[in-house]
Amino acid sequence: MITAGVFNDIPSALRIPGVFIEFDDRLANSGVWQTRLLVLGQRSAAAEKPALSVERVTSAEQADRFYGRGSMIAEMIRAALEIDPYMETWAIPLDDDGTGVKATGSITVAGTATVPGTLALYIAGYRVRVAVDAADAAADIAQSMVAAITADDRLPVTAAVDGVDTTKVNLTCRWAGETGNDIDLDLNRQDEVSPNGVTLTFGAMANGAANPDLAAAIAAMGDQWYHYIACPYNDTANLGELKNELDRRWGPMVQQGARAFTAFRGTHSETGTFGSGHNNPHLTVMGTNLAASPTWLWAVTYAMVSAGSLSNDPARPLQYLALPGLIGPRTSLAWTKAERNLLLYDGIATFTVANDGTVQINREITTFQTNSAGVASDAYLDIQVPETLERIRYEQISRILSKYPRHKLAGDADAGNYGAGQPIVTPRVIKAELLDLYRDFMTSGWAQDYAGYAESLTANIDPADPKRMNVIDSPKLVGQYRIHAMQTQFRQ
Repeated sequence: MITAGVFNDIPSALRIPGVFIEFDDRLANSGVWQTRLLVLGQRSAAAEKPALSVERVTSAEQADRFYGRGSMIAEMIRAALEIDPYMETWAIPLDDDGTGVKATGSITVAGTATVPGTLALYIAGYRVRVAVDAADAAADIAQSMVAAITADDRLPVTAAVDGVDTTKVNLTCRWAGETGNDIDLDLNRQDEVSPNGVTLTFGAMANGAANPDLAAAIAAMGDQWYHYIACPYNDTANLGELKNELDRRWGPMVQQGARAFTAFRGTHSETGTFGSGHNNPHLTVMGTNLAASPTWLWAVTYAMVSAGSLSNDPARPLQYLALPGLIGPRTSLAWTKAERNLLLYDGIATFTVANDGTVQINREITTFQTNSAGVASDAYLDIQVPETLERIRYEQISRILSKYPRHKLAGDADAGNYGAGQPIVTPRVIKAELLDLYRDFMTSGWAQDYAGYAESLTANIDPADPKRMNVIDSPKLVGQYRIHAMQTQFRQ
């Protein structure tokens, strides 16, 4: 029997005549999953938006205006939106640290050009073409080099001829911090040919110090849910703060889990040592080797490519996905399979470079390596594990809060005695909902073993609190098809 108490908006104390029909949307919500990418990075002095402002950015031109053309964060956003303009992208800009030091480097020219031609400089993976005339001396070429670098306002460096040696060009990173040390300097990176008679000597970018402190940026995030975070910084202090925030957001009292993406540039040994120093299921670090493209662009490219795929299917592997726009290390420096395999045991994600130069994800992993007891564990090795659990939790929350937002709680024993339409939920009803959801998870390819899940699922009213439902479930996640091992026993 339906009683007046089942209605939400039609009062029971009603005597005026009429037909009154209310709408209830509890059964209509399909649990819309809308993800956001957050980009962190430094702005320039020309920025319109203040440091620590939180803005949604929809174009590279807008990023240039908001944060200054050629700034770290503007270039990160440009790279991200060129990959996926449909991803909701947010940014929090930072200023240089007050104690920060800008990285510096140099290019020294020697010789005299015997024929006209073009020097193809690569600065952080950006190509800078320098026109050279026949008979140009080293000092002339240095001047032309400064002019060409200055003309490109997207480069991460400024240039000036040395005050003592007129054949030397001094380079200075546009912003302070350790990231400037990751700016690669190279020549003819894509098989260009220099004019005869001219040689260049590079002084590596170095001495950049003091990245901005992420604490204020983390505070600026507030209660907004950012599902993916592109972080250009890999220093211990900042990653420590970021990991603490990721853990907090993942917890049951916040339930806004996120995955953070960063990158590390260095030799194989340096990269392995770096990876071994981190342990978090929500942080993934791409080891870039001595790549031409800088770490901040690796971080945001890795983040956006991963975000696009994981948003569509959190359980699907990312191997072989292209990382557009990135230039890897020279072929002679590429890591072997054995070296990449070692890094995958050090908490470092790996990449490969295809024959056409396209950089691809080789295997994406988190930095999680040991559990809370310090025992080696692969529970969260693959980023798909926290991603899939996040989606499952979201769908469970969405289903329960959509269908049972203001229900009463009672035991199963008297379920048959409650009036039709009464907003009453019982443990058996919740179990049925979760089992129905699990079928959806299987349809989506996120989970498997329905029988095992059904057997493990328990729900009961808390004996000490009759207003609380306690549930334990045990979903079995699908894996990723990464390795195909086969023995062929041939016959003759």
